[in-house]
Amino acid sequence: MTTQEKVGVLIFLGSIALIYGLEFLLLVDVVRERFKSKRLSRRFFSRSAILVHFLALVGVVCFLYGYFVEPYWLEVNTISIQTEKLKAASVRIVQISDLHCDKKARNEERIVEIVNSLNPDIVVFTGDSLNTAEALGRFKDTLSRLKAHIGKFAVDGNFEVDYWGGLDLYTGTGFELLDEEAVRLEKDGEVFYISGLSYHNPPQMPHVLKKVPDAAYSVFLHHVPCLIEDIGDLNADLYICGHTHGGQVALPFYGALTTLSRYGKKYERGMYEVGKTKLYVNRGIGMEGGLAPRVRFCARPEITVFDIGPKGAEGGLDGQKTKE
Repeated sequence: MTTQEKVGVLIFLGSIALIYGLEFLLLVDVVRERFKSKRLSRRFFSRSAILVHFLALVGVVCFLYGYFVEPYWLEVNTISIQTEKLKAASVRIVQISDLHCDKKARNEERIVEIVNSLNPDIVVFTGDSLNTAEALGRFKDTLSRLKAHIGKFAVDGNFEVDYWGGLDLYTGTGFELLDEEAVRLEKDGEVFYISGLSYHNPPQMPHVLKKVPDAAYSVFLHHVPCLIEDIGDLNADLYICGHTHGGQVALPFYGALTTLSRYGKKYERGMYEVGKTKLYVNRGIGMEGGLAPRVRFCARPEITVFDIGPKGAEGGLDGQKTKE
């Protein structure tokens, strides 16, 4: 966590503690006055107290929204990318990330419905599969039912490396796990590559990109955005990752409170251009495991569609956003 993120989190938590601490003191004052004089405390209805009540109520409403609504409100983002490396073929890649499957089913059925309706050439999963081993069957069933014309590819995230190294996550799902591997693919007579590097701590350079010809369009899969400034002259036209959850809890006008990534808020969500590489940071679909609260706020779960085609085709680098 960067210094900026630590300061932001401390201010946020301190503000919450202050509001509910004041609300508690006002309630204590009401109870004390009732026992003394059988009357409600005037301070409870003062202007400053009403402001505290309002802020406390807003906090409760935001928590309820973040727990019951937003985690189930999937968003589909469509990004159109034009490249001179493709002359006629157009490729549709659909990305899912950070499923964090739990004992309780959440978006798994909806994921299958949405992804298959998008008619993808390729489906990619950029890591963090499970919060509990008990959800392995649900995870594999979800991935196995996703359809793609050309192929399905995955890279391991930090949860796979740190917790689920002994589990068979991908057998029977149709997904090919990439770790220092580059796959040559073809559509309409044109060649492009997808390469992947699974999560490693400490991070390691994606030497796999040296295997990709400079003239070929190159998609690089990794779980975290932390390698974006280390790629240099390696051939990575599009770098697709996840991990940050868009903060999972974000504030209007400020964004993610924390991303748990090397560059903090610098690459917290969405599209960035770094040198000749386009980086896309997907907000993911599930929620952090362990003791972390199962809430999302201003960071809706996301499925991303990349429509990659020849220069001059319809659409632009910013693409369009479709809400589901």
